[in-house]
Amino acid sequence: MRTRVTAAVLAAALTPLALTLSAPAAHAATAAAPYDFNGDGRADLAIGAPGATVAGQARAGAVAVVYGSSTGPKSSTRTLLTQNTAGMPGAAEADDAFGSALASADLNTDGYADLLIGTPGEDGSDTNDGTVTIVWGSASGLSGARTLFSFFSTDYDRYGQALAAGDFDADGDADVAVGSTGPVTLSLVNGPITKTGAHNGGSGSRNDRWSTSHGTTHLSSGDITGDGHPWVVLHGRAANTAHAATGLADMKIGNYVDWQQDLPAGYVSAVGDIDGDGHDDIAIGNDRETSADPAGALGGQVTVVYGGPDGRDTSRAPLVLTQDTAGVPGASEKGDRFGSGVSLGDVNGDGFADLAIGVAGENSAAGAVTVLFGSASGLTTKGARSYTQNTAGVPGSSEKGDRFGARVTLTDHTGDHRADLSVSAPGENAGDGAVWSLRSTTTGPTATGSVSFGPGTTGVSTAGTPGYGTALNS
Repeated sequence: MRTRVTAAVLAAALTPLALTLSAPAAHAATAAAPYDFNGDGRADLAIGAPGATVAGQARAGAVAVVYGSSTGPKSSTRTLLTQNTAGMPGAAEADDAFGSALASADLNTDGYADLLIGTPGEDGSDTNDGTVTIVWGSASGLSGARTLFSFFSTDYDRYGQALAAGDFDADGDADVAVGSTGPVTLSLVNGPITKTGAHNGGSGSRNDRWSTSHGTTHLSSGDITGDGHPWVVLHGRAANTAHAATGLADMKIGNYVDWQQDLPAGYVSAVGDIDGDGHDDIAIGNDRETSADPAGALGGQVTVVYGGPDGRDTSRAPLVLTQDTAGVPGASEKGDRFGSGVSLGDVNGDGFADLAIGVAGENSAAGAVTVLFGSASGLTTKGARSYTQNTAGVPGSSEKGDRFGARVTLTDHTGDHRADLSVSAPGENAGDGAVWSLRSTTTGPTATGSVSFGPGTTGVSTAGTPGYGTALNS
């Protein structure tokens, strides 16, 4: 059973955040692309370190933002964000886990993308209530913040453990989808969302087939149907078994009955148009062994579901990929974790989205990343690439436990209209973590000129195990 309830219905039981009320701002500019915080046409790189120590508070969490440049992410131009940053709501406290989830959209349509940061460990009306912070973009980068509205705080915990942003209700304003645990596992906060304006309502969803203790654990979104408004891919665990469960939701459906379609089970996903047909496709990563999850596979797997005018295209069989698939580098081995991270973006500029797959458990969890290319006929393994820290030109060296590829993102940091490959290894240097960025070319990512940096370079404390790169641009 899947149900949704509107914020208006429960308004009498809620205590909304106290904020200055004003009329929503008029649309002043063309909305910026996600993660372009300073409006220069280049996506910036947001890096979550939810285990970071802040002012002596263990696991309070931090987010480093490295701005894009003509040569890629440039660590000398950066912004460090914690809950102790001036103007940030709240305060850094132990186990807040600020930076556990990230999302971006130009929420107030001022021409600068804004950053959403999930803090699922934040205590509110009870322990681990969770919160989401909006940090505003500007010509000079990120500055100023407010808290995202939280309508159902008595009905969930760990609000902000998963995030996605987009015009989900097709009314012309960007909205925010938020994952949580408890009876309400998914919330939609309606746009427009401005720096000082009142909230504009929202809704919450309960899925009785999913585990309420795990809730919605990951979100991604894209224009699956090709009609100009995004749908949401949501991940959780099945009730009673805790096995992976994945659904595709049309957030604008008002009857709250047929708003969600089932998808192949996995823990993470990415959305993009692999075959250039105008319908975004979905790559779902399930890095578990069958002993841990019956939908998994030896060494892990990724399933590609093609989009169509009604959501998933049921006329096309999903494409299932493992390291034993012909043309995919490597071989399926226990613990490889193929599919630990997935991202879709056009690396070579040919108009088709390409797929980056993290293999965080490869070679005793040293880790690897595989890149497969899109085409008019769909994803192909022809010309597939593999990268590790031992690849010539990639800084560092592969070491047991680094988990290189735990998270991957394909994002245009240089403004050349090709997606660059950024990779995190949260286990690098005994849990400090690190991030690498490889430039895109017309033949795929190149290690030549690639850069790497860790928490110390961007001002994040290395006390404890910050897990730098636990979250990257979604």
